[in-house]
Amino acid sequence: MGSRRIWEIDFLRVMAIILMVIFHTVFDLNRFVGMGINYLSGFWYWEGKTSALIFIFLAGISSGFSKNSISRGSKVLAYGMMITLVTYIFFREQYVRFGILHLLGISMILFPLFKKMNNMLLFISSAVIALTAIPLKNTMVKTSLLLPFGAVYKEFATVDYYPLSPYLSMFLLGVLAYKMYYYKKQSLYEFSYENKYISAISKNSLAIYLIHQPIIISAIFLFKFLTRSS
Repeated sequence: MGSRRIWEIDFLRVMAIILMVIFHTVFDLNRFVGMGINYLSGFWYWEGKTSALIFIFLAGISSGFSKNSISRGSKVLAYGMMITLVTYIFFREQYVRFGILHLLGISMILFPLFKKMNNMLLFISSAVIALTAIPLKNTMVKTSLLLPFGAVYKEFATVDYYPLSPYLSMFLLGVLAYKMYYYKKQSLYEFSYENKYISAISKNSLAIYLIHQPIIISAIFLFKFLTRSS
């Protein structure tokens, strides 16, 4: 992206991080404290989904700024597999088979292919992938091999699930935005709200994603311990 970052992308990414941290705090309070907060529907569900959709869309744009999206995607996918291992140890029945990092990693690896597609084909592909989510969601299969594509089996449960259908559609829209507007690698606005703190947070968004949950969970258990002791 060069020495000058694109402020609106950084700003949106920080907003997504804030929404993500809030949602995961709500999730953890429900799971580890027993607070009756419904995160599976309504406001909190869409608060979390909004965060994820922003991340996925921006990943499509930012892949165009990467010197090697395949290498970057492989790294993100490796982190996704690490989360699979950790959640298998701690959650077992609900471990992450195909979470948002798996989705982003594969999408970034495929970015060179998406970049070669013309804009109309990108848009149509995005729409088709989004629409296939409806029949796939209602299709029960007997294998876990189709989980990355959005088809689940009857007993399937997980704490994080972002299959290619429909979420790849959002990444493709990000690629389209890059090809139409951000290929010059500069802001779309004549004014700038560039801020070094926002830029730093945005630049380290992957690290924040990886460490924020252990921090939140540790804080919750520390609070529970201290309140019991007193």
